[in-house]
Amino acid sequence: MKNILFSLLIALNLVSCSNNDDNNQNQNPYLAILPVNINLNLNLPEYSALKFPGNSIIYTNQGIRGIVIYCVTENQYIASELSDPNHIPNSCSRMIVEGIIASCPCEDGNSYDIITGQFTPQTNDKYPMVQYRAVRNGDIVNIFN
Repeated sequence: MKNILFSLLIALNLVSCSNNDDNNQNQNPYLAILPVNINLNLNLPEYSALKFPGNSIIYTNQGIRGIVIYCVTENQYIASELSDPNHIPNSCSRMIVEGIIASCPCEDGNSYDIITGQFTPQTNDKYPMVQYRAVRNGDIVNIFN
């Protein structure tokens, strides 16, 4: 009896575990979450700016409208979707990055802090930028979801 009870507790524990703690990440009705898997080699000239805090690059080959990758510290990176999270993707919804602000060229002129992903100025009625995981392993920065 103890073995059965122990086995049931182990099975229940395994079923309740998840390798992804972001199950409810996409509550945004405007943007679908596309699979992202990028490996940036910081030894390559096009990504070498990411070795230094305060620099960012735009990667256009994945995401909805591209991804901005920002170096916070030598080991901390932020990766965010460049499609305005408060628009259905359209011809003007790709944001432009200047410093740490991403701005939408559409008529409403939405802008976001790329470090926090939050709408600027902060409001509770606007969706934040979709952010991806960014991890540095040696000279490789992995961006994924």
